Amino acid sequence: MDDNIAAALDRIPAFDGVPRETIACARLGGLTNLVYRVDAGDRRYVLRIAGEGTEDYIDRKVEGHNARVAAEAGVSAEVLHFDADSGLMLTRYLDGCVTMSPELFKSRPGAPARAAEVLKRMHACGKEFRFRFELFAMIDEYLGLLAKLEAPLPDGYHEVVKEAGAVRKALDANPAALAPCHCDPLSENFLDDGARMWVVDWEYSGMNDPIWDLGDVSVEAGFDAAQDREMMAAYCGGEPPAAVYGRMVIYKAMCDLLWTLWGLIQFANKNPVDDFWAYSVNRLERCKALMGADDFGRHLGAIHSGGLS
Repeated sequence: MDDNIAAALDRIPAFDGVPRETIACARLGGLTNLVYRVDAGDRRYVLRIAGEGTEDYIDRKVEGHNARVAAEAGVSAEVLHFDADSGLMLTRYLDGCVTMSPELFKSRPGAPARAAEVLKRMHACGKEFRFRFELFAMIDEYLGLLAKLEAPLPDGYHEVVKEAGAVRKALDANPAALAPCHCDPLSENFLDDGARMWVVDWEYSGMNDPIWDLGDVSVEAGFDAAQDREMMAAYCGGEPPAAVYGRMVIYKAMCDLLWTLWGLIQFANKNPVDDFWAYSVNRLERCKALMGADDFGRHLGAIHSGGLS
């Protein structure tokens, strides 16, 4: 056990009096944080140590509240300890689950439908999240942070934001009823036992248009058309209305537009986990391709004409 983990455990009452030599730890991953499985006798936990610099764009008090709400709604792991000052968190380990990936979403039958079902359970729980996830306000906030960091932008980013004005107009004219949303449903944030899924990591969660979560799942997991149809049919209980399906497709492009900036912040902060410049450039190019597709205008038109019906 390294000193960083030992210091974290020393701050959590659940480990008071537990001999450190009886505790086993294994790294689970994380792009911006350090995440570990911690075994202490027959008890299994997940320990999250917040990464340096994440306090610049994540409100830990909001995350702690929302993570507990998600657990109470039955879609996430029980939160056993949360320190809003440092972001240190301990949750119950979910036994019998595999951490999803784009490849597993393709190979595990019914996975897109199970993802839709757990998201719908969160959206329909009737509870409130703190924070309002607003796409274009977050783009402005991230651009301001990047300016403060004196970080470069890929060529053409501002032009794509300008072109996205048509999307903003369509969404503003047809606002959705807000629901508690994950807002960052990476494949790896889904845990699957084959019968149902769970969702973890509520750092970016907030009240949002629930269809954002579906578009984000699709783009992050690289869903093909058949997977999109499976996901949307499970969520809508049948064939989705054109306006709802159109919102999902539009949000696929907007996810890439927003998370391009997130990647640039990681690049500016010298996060060593990945090549975040290449990550950002690739996301921007995918956003351009999605917005340039022949059916993008048709989906925008469906939103304008159909609202959410």
